[in-house]
Amino acid sequence: MDLKTIPIDNPQHLNFILGHSHFIKTVEDLHEAIVNTVPGAKFGLAFCEASDVCLVRHSGTDKELIALAQKNALNVGAGHSFIIFLRDMFPVNILNAIRVVPEVCRIYCATANPVEVVVAQTAQGRAILGVVDGFSPKGIEGEQDIAKRKSFLRAIGYKL
Repeated sequence: MDLKTIPIDNPQHLNFILGHSHFIKTVEDLHEAIVNTVPGAKFGLAFCEASDVCLVRHSGTDKELIALAQKNALNVGAGHSFIIFLRDMFPVNILNAIRVVPEVCRIYCATANPVEVVVAQTAQGRAILGVVDGFSPKGIEGEQDIAKRKSFLRAIGYKL
């Protein structure tokens, strides 16, 4: 077994969700969960099929985001993994809807940070072991940092 890190290619620093599922109908069910939760959502998703012809299945509403999801899914190459890139919305808008899709087994991350996917490569294929999401902490927040955090959340409408 070889351990590798695969960086997620995200040149626009878009929000994305990386997860694990178990069935080919994941693509359609994730698509429906997103558009039923956020009508008009702009997204692209890709899913690595782990049996039969083992294709990267895909869907979405934005061709650029679909292509980005396809590229990253193929690069990660772990069976039954999926990635969803979002435009003009945050993962928090759809994360609960994604979690309750019956095929979804795990969410590895939901972020716009730089991400490295830690994978194990065997003779059979690849498995996601985890992710490196962003950077290590540089200290403890102070009073100014707390005020800035609270102000930001109110500015984007997530707190009153």
